[in-house]
Amino acid sequence: MSDDPPAPDAKLSRATAQRLSHYLRSLGSSARHGGTVSSVELAHAVGVSAAQVRRDLAALGHLGQRGVGYDAAGLANAIRKTLGIHREWRACLVGVGNLARALLRYRGFQDQGFQIVALFDTDPAKIGRLVEGLVVEPLAALATRVPELRIELGVLTVPSEPAQAIADALTAAGVKGLLNFAPVLLRTPPTVRVVAVDLAIQLEQLAFQVQLAGPSR
Repeated sequence: MSDDPPAPDAKLSRATAQRLSHYLRSLGSSARHGGTVSSVELAHAVGVSAAQVRRDLAALGHLGQRGVGYDAAGLANAIRKTLGIHREWRACLVGVGNLARALLRYRGFQDQGFQIVALFDTDPAKIGRLVEGLVVEPLAALATRVPELRIELGVLTVPSEPAQAIADALTAAGVKGLLNFAPVLLRTPPTVRVVAVDLAIQLEQLAFQVQLAGPSR
């Protein structure tokens, strides 16, 4: 029987998947340069119990040894495969404003296998300009460029008003997942996944947690 990690599992909870991402970040240089890591070390880095770490990693196969720990490189590879990031993902970005430029300069995407290969905008002043090595294309070109460039993911950094229409256009062109920074809930077919990043909501939740903690003494 093979000990290879399973393919991405639809039964894996979002909370578990999120913890796996945190474990992967915590492995850091250990995964690059060899060595082992224990469940206690991962638990301390992520802020969960060692028992929780062991439960989460048990779903990836028989990777650890009692008294020895986990091979860091093997564990990193298993997590990447389980999360589906063991291969390249090609993405496009729609709405080339300040947020988009900041995202394009973030090298973490490329390090994790996410390649932004096309930029789209409706502003005539931006179309044709070179931004971080990519030429901004008109939104009208999206329908042909998405399949041509084998784009699977779309990143929306647009205002709320046009977001749904742009999501519809990306879906029609064949995009399978959307990372939405627009402050609006998108309606998509069941085959298209959406992850929303609403910064205002995140700040609201932070304010709630600080308030819940009460005044410092």
